[in-house]
Amino acid sequence: MTYALRKLGLFVLTLWAAVTLNFILPRLMPGSPTDAAIAKLSQNGPVTQATRDAIAAQLGVPGGNLWDQYVHYLHQVVTFDFGVSYTFYPQSVSELVGQAFPYTIVLLGIVTIVAFAVGTLLGVLAAWKRNTWLDSLPTLTGTFASTFPYFWTALLLLFFLGYVLHWFPTSGAYGPTATPGFTWDFMTDVAYHAVLPAVTILITSIGGWILGMRNAMINTLGDDYVTFAEANGLKGRTVAMKYAARNAILPNLTGFGLALGGVVGGSILVEQVFGYPGIGFLLFNAVIGQDYPLMQALFLLITVSVLVANFLVDILYGVLDPRTRR
Repeated sequence: MTYALRKLGLFVLTLWAAVTLNFILPRLMPGSPTDAAIAKLSQNGPVTQATRDAIAAQLGVPGGNLWDQYVHYLHQVVTFDFGVSYTFYPQSVSELVGQAFPYTIVLLGIVTIVAFAVGTLLGVLAAWKRNTWLDSLPTLTGTFASTFPYFWTALLLLFFLGYVLHWFPTSGAYGPTATPGFTWDFMTDVAYHAVLPAVTILITSIGGWILGMRNAMINTLGDDYVTFAEANGLKGRTVAMKYAARNAILPNLTGFGLALGGVVGGSILVEQVFGYPGIGFLLFNAVIGQDYPLMQALFLLITVSVLVANFLVDILYGVLDPRTRR
């Protein structure tokens, strides 16, 4: 119980620091949302101060000193009301995030879990069958695939499977004639459009899970308790999974917590290449448009997701390895 409360206190302190940093960072960027809006809307000479003030009021740009803006921002965080987006005016930030969030969760969340599960199992197999083809094949293939950047793999798949062979759509989350809703036709259309982005992320990420688990597993297989279990005549699968893999998975579990928390941030480059309307695509447009409310909401969402995922992993660490509770 003390271990969990200590981790909870650290989580709350880190969350406050992240929220404060989230408020400061956008304001360190050069320019202002008003300047960005004027650059888009007006190309006919200088703009008067009255016009600037009117545009700022229409966008809801916070006024007052920095402390007043910080207090207003904390109130927005508590009430989950981040105002109107400057880039996608007059849509609200909550509406935009609510539209993009499910696509990123479904795409990246499922792919991250699948990549972790498959990569970890292949790493266990490679370590247990080391110096055989069952070791060489997954490690070499995973290493080769992980050397390619996200965007390069995405472009290759997009060109060959999208433009050349016409097997999959090249952009968007669903077809132009589809009607969004919880229907079988719409869900299958969304899954069909998500194939190329999902395969891109799976190919470029699974190698890290394989190599990480294999190396940790090989170190664990040399420990005395594994040798003792083998000497007692236990089955190889039992020794590998219940004894060696349970302890070797802890470093991979830490990486999985970071990856799972980072799911909300989306893979910005992949979503840009495929025009996939997820959180990463929305964040890119928010940064380009100096959209403070949208940036702050997205950064906060990403930060909280990472913190929550790491908090859960810390608690799971205590369950899997009681030594960490000391």
